[in-house]
Amino acid sequence: MDEEQLHRIANLPKAELHLHFEGAAPPAFIRGLASERNVDLSSIFNPDGSYAYRDFVHFLSVYEAATSVLKTPQDFGRLCTAILEQAAENGVVYAESFISPDFCGGGDLGAWREYLHAIQEAADRAEADMGITLRGIVTCIRHFGPEQAKSAALCAAETAGDWITGFGMGGDENKGNQRDFAYSYDMAREAGLKLTTHAGEWRGPQEVREAVEELRVQRIGHGVRAIEDLAVVDMLIERDVTLEVCPGSNVFLGVYPKLSAHPIEKLRERGVPVTISTDDPPFFHTTMKQEYTNLAQCFGWDEEIFAQVNRTAMKAAFCDEDTRAKVLKKLETA
Repeated sequence: MDEEQLHRIANLPKAELHLHFEGAAPPAFIRGLASERNVDLSSIFNPDGSYAYRDFVHFLSVYEAATSVLKTPQDFGRLCTAILEQAAENGVVYAESFISPDFCGGGDLGAWREYLHAIQEAADRAEADMGITLRGIVTCIRHFGPEQAKSAALCAAETAGDWITGFGMGGDENKGNQRDFAYSYDMAREAGLKLTTHAGEWRGPQEVREAVEELRVQRIGHGVRAIEDLAVVDMLIERDVTLEVCPGSNVFLGVYPKLSAHPIEKLRERGVPVTISTDDPPFFHTTMKQEYTNLAQCFGWDEEIFAQVNRTAMKAAFCDEDTRAKVLKKLETA
């Protein structure tokens, strides 16, 4: 594949479904906020200014340390602008981001509304100024436990609408089980929210099966280890469950040793609906442009394959039909 084609692919308009809000915080933004607050966060940064951590569990603690300087709704509004500026620079025209009430007001519904208002105002300005559309997926944190998840689900249910359109779960996949969170998922479902959950990243295909059967989700965050059990792969196809695949994240964290060993192409060829996202881009030293370039170079994906992946993403997007049609028009025009 020549440089001109790679350039065209990198600059395609893109839809991204798996983006952690705080995890997308540019390191410079967090360092600046820490400086404003006279908080010493030097231990979570490398000498070059990037985030520093040893492994996935340590990554979670660094993530929470970085988030600790986000104190007010205004902080989150500023962060939203910074995130969307970077996404728009990478050609993203539609994004869905995981936002946790645990980090936005400590799970209190009144405080959550204030944080959400500031984030949505910033998102509306970014859409007007940069042409990028953002929707929010409220997430509970798995390693905080099922009881705390109920507070997040209540916040989600009480603010469900055109902007908060989904409910999901992030955090440490090795803590507890998917079924432990069924109550929270039922609450979100009854509020009309679409559902996703992280599964099949650190645990194997049975985790993916449990997520689909116990929580009845429409999408799976990661889900790539389903490839280890073709019966689970076939279940995803039969039930039209879309995977939010984050190849760069999976390689960076060691789920797979290199991109050529990643199963995204095998999953796509078999007929599983797959999409492309960055997960926590500054933590994993990636961007959407880089993801597209790497996939094109490794698997020979051309513009038509990426166009199909984007159509898959918008079919699975947790947005209203008018928004879906508007974004599809942007993608198809390009």
